[in-house]
Amino acid sequence: MTRNFIILALLATVCSGAMAQVKDSLDTSLFVAVYDYECRTQDDEGCDVTDKMSVVVQVGKDVVKSMPFSVYAHVVEPSLEDIAKEVEEAYMHLPTVWTELAQGQTIVREFIFPHEYEGYEPTPEIAWTLLDDTMTVCGYLCHLAKGTFRGVEWRACYTEDIPSSAGPWRLRGLPGLIVKAESEAHTFCLAELRQEALPITAPEQRPDVLRMKYAKLQKFKSEIYGNSHFVKKPTYYVPNLMKSVTDMTVINEPGQQFVLVNGGHPLLHKAHVYQPLERK
Repeated sequence: MTRNFIILALLATVCSGAMAQVKDSLDTSLFVAVYDYECRTQDDEGCDVTDKMSVVVQVGKDVVKSMPFSVYAHVVEPSLEDIAKEVEEAYMHLPTVWTELAQGQTIVREFIFPHEYEGYEPTPEIAWTLLDDTMTVCGYLCHLAKGTFRGVEWRACYTEDIPSSAGPWRLRGLPGLIVKAESEAHTFCLAELRQEALPITAPEQRPDVLRMKYAKLQKFKSEIYGNSHFVKKPTYYVPNLMKSVTDMTVINEPGQQFVLVNGGHPLLHKAHVYQPLERK
């Protein structure tokens, strides 16, 4: 897709997107980027494994929303395949992130059994160093950059053919869409671009969601998932498991069992070693 075509497509999407706003939307997407996300880690027996999932990024004029594919798809009656994908996502602990460009704020929402949590903070900048190197990634001519975000070093490829500073998860701030980003344990790679003028919905306001400053949430998350007991028993920190379950669905299939709790979230019996996207 050429640069001129992309710009014309985005302008057309803006016009049609103005009609797509709904009551609980923050913005309308100019386009949607779908990324393949991989995390290199170890299972409960210490064997090397690579966890995989899809990440969807809605890019609007004022808001960018990055989320697991299951959040984007929002399947009301999920199939066994949908549930299996949500279990795979649960191994990777990737939150939904809203970056409000105009307000300079970031909101993060994720489920940590038994509750859903929301963290908020001013959007931090990433000090990227732009490199002279270029390479073709996913069919796009890309420039390279490197930067460190909260203790994790990233090498990114971005394309000026797509005029957006967005990227997957919390990666952002380059003079073109991030096509690929890689650290020691993590890789995001663009798989698909979609022209979709859809509402970028706001975080659902519910009394059961626990809100706090993001630094406190990240510390809490790291302490739970980073504990050595987590891999063998992911609910080790819950004093009374059954009292913490508000609803439960058990699905038995040949050779596997799925347990969904507290609004349909997968309950893991074992986990993989936590590879944090942020270390500070």
